[in-house]
Amino acid sequence: MEDKLIYLDNAATTKIKLEVLDVMLPYFKEYYGNPSALYDLAQINKKAVDEARALIERSLNAEENSIYFTSGGSEADNWAIKGVAIANKFKGNHIITSKIEHHAVLHTLQYLEKHGFEVTYLDVDKFGFISLEELKNSIKDTTILITIMAANNEIGTIQDLNAIGKIAKEHNILFHTDAVQAVSKMDIDLTNIDLMSISAHKIHGPKGIGALYIKKGTKIDNLIHGGGQELNKRAGNENVAMMVGFAKALELSLKEDKQAILKLRNKLIDGILNSIPESYLNGDREKRLYNNVNISFHYVEGEAILLLLNKEGIAASSGSACTSKSLEPSHVLLALGVDYDLAHSSTRFTLSEYTTEDEIDFVIDLMPKIIKRLREISPLNGKEE
Repeated sequence: MEDKLIYLDNAATTKIKLEVLDVMLPYFKEYYGNPSALYDLAQINKKAVDEARALIERSLNAEENSIYFTSGGSEADNWAIKGVAIANKFKGNHIITSKIEHHAVLHTLQYLEKHGFEVTYLDVDKFGFISLEELKNSIKDTTILITIMAANNEIGTIQDLNAIGKIAKEHNILFHTDAVQAVSKMDIDLTNIDLMSISAHKIHGPKGIGALYIKKGTKIDNLIHGGGQELNKRAGNENVAMMVGFAKALELSLKEDKQAILKLRNKLIDGILNSIPESYLNGDREKRLYNNVNISFHYVEGEAILLLLNKEGIAASSGSACTSKSLEPSHVLLALGVDYDLAHSSTRFTLSEYTTEDEIDFVIDLMPKIIKRLREISPLNGKEE
């Protein structure tokens, strides 16, 4: 594996597919018109935007004109939450979420709390699942939104979206889900979902483009004001090449060989757990994304693991990529009840269809050596203080 990058951080971002890049290039070079103009060059671009939107809607089994392009998943989360909060504040000011949401959701809610909104943060069990009973008991007359992620970006745990959506519908509450990690990796039925955030760069598409699904009839304010782009809901000149690339990436990702990736994921989990004492899988073993592995190791620091992996040409992560510069342990693992020191040692490997069995074998062989080396120099030295 010398001089070869083993990329196992696909939850952070993914390699763009050549087929995706190929459909994007003409809109950088030849078809550069503004889709809002009336001349032929512009209308080519308008048609491309309309076709990209329609392709994503078909891929998700969504209604016509229910997909609105954004700059990424974070904007989509902000729009869904702030837009619903502002548009429905006459009804109430209470929002329900979980303690393991992405910071794009948590920080947005913290912002709203400063402006008079009330937020309930649901606990999760040791595998990362919310309690449906606690969700029901948290609902108030003033509850206007439930926002629960489809699958967690760190531990891969998959929530029961249908059950959550039914509870929301029964109480006439809007339901938003952050599906940035989940889209194309799990079946998502939009029947009881009012808003859903998705992003291209997690599915071998370009960075800087995402979308918000908004069910017809959902009361939501605009986040970005200006022109009448995105069906009068999001101002700003359309990023045509990125939109086209997003649609193609989603179409291709639905054809991914999920079983092949799942087989490699399970091999990696078993290989590490069986060869390294006091190693622990974070999240549920079965109800998790098929490409996600998150393991903690007693008596070592996650940052040290990543540095030694990087030295061997392996890209992995410790917790969420968006907060990887933080020295604090993952808020997700702490919410699961993982010990503070153990949470500090978590290492996340996320696979893709480009991951090979040889790469997985190499990591399985290498990890015991890395952990052994780090434990030998650890102040705890494998013993409790």
